[in-house]
Amino acid sequence: MRRRLVPAAALLPLALLPTACGGNSSASTGTGTDGQGSVTLNVGDQKGGSEAVLRAAGELKNLKYKIKWSTFTSGPPLLEAVNAKAVDVGGVGNTPPVFAAGAGSDISVVAAWHGTSKGDAILVPNGSKLTAPDQLKGRSIAVAQGSSAHFQLVASLKAAGLSPADVKVKYLQPADALAAFTSGKVDAWAVWDPYTSQILETKRGRVLTTGDGITNGLTFQVAAPTALRDKKKSAAIKDYLDRLRRAQDWVYDHQDDWAKVWAKDTGLPYEVALASVKRSNSSRVAVAVDKPLVASEQQIADAFTRLKLIPKKVDFARFVDTRYNGGLPPSTTPARG
Repeated sequence: MRRRLVPAAALLPLALLPTACGGNSSASTGTGTDGQGSVTLNVGDQKGGSEAVLRAAGELKNLKYKIKWSTFTSGPPLLEAVNAKAVDVGGVGNTPPVFAAGAGSDISVVAAWHGTSKGDAILVPNGSKLTAPDQLKGRSIAVAQGSSAHFQLVASLKAAGLSPADVKVKYLQPADALAAFTSGKVDAWAVWDPYTSQILETKRGRVLTTGDGITNGLTFQVAAPTALRDKKKSAAIKDYLDRLRRAQDWVYDHQDDWAKVWAKDTGLPYEVALASVKRSNSSRVAVAVDKPLVASEQQIADAFTRLKLIPKKVDFARFVDTRYNGGLPPSTTPARG
């Protein structure tokens, strides 16, 4: 659903990559442009996201079109920009497209990556007596509304035989959630990497449960249908997605190098960045936008519709475009180990 991390006293809201993407945050439009040519691709990004990894992997060289970057603090406003045709394509996690679809936004998921959900966690303070998710009944839990952590919380509660009605959900963005978590005002915190890694590396909490095996571990690139109907922009989007896929392969083979770049770009301590890269960031593999993916996202949409957080039934199949699948493996392909 999105956020500079400070190693000591506070975490500022930072959605570093499209893994989580939650909240009611604003966007700041960047002025950076790469490439040359008559076609300009307006790309929505997050701090330490697509631009950083493409540059680190050397994938912004020899561009025959221009990329104009706009930096957003969360997935929802990025998708609002896609809907408004201010952004042609941008990266988000698995939950913001569901809420955008529920709002009837004009968006299309055009590319996907499958990674582990080990970085998506429900954390508890070190001194907590909680040892299993089913013990969360009656407890207070902080989470960013509409984020991937929100769905991970819903799914984890269901797996434990509970529902959101059985707990006290506190909708808080990461900075406020951290303050509540460390001061003992909430019993648990549902959040994503790199926040998970920062809490663990600074020994301010432990994992009660993760989303691994519970949530789908998908991240997306989402495009404006108007850009997809433009022949030249559609071709530029294809090239852009190919470069992103190669850059993700580079991350897997250069985890230390990427952690250094990521830390510098975001303000993360290197140790936290490296832990997050190893736990989740490097695990992503490019996959097809296929029927199992649609079915998995439909489950998320249906869950939030039942909770009345999405006002009506969503047909997620209407919000995907499979033209860039090529020979990619299915969305169920295991994440990299």
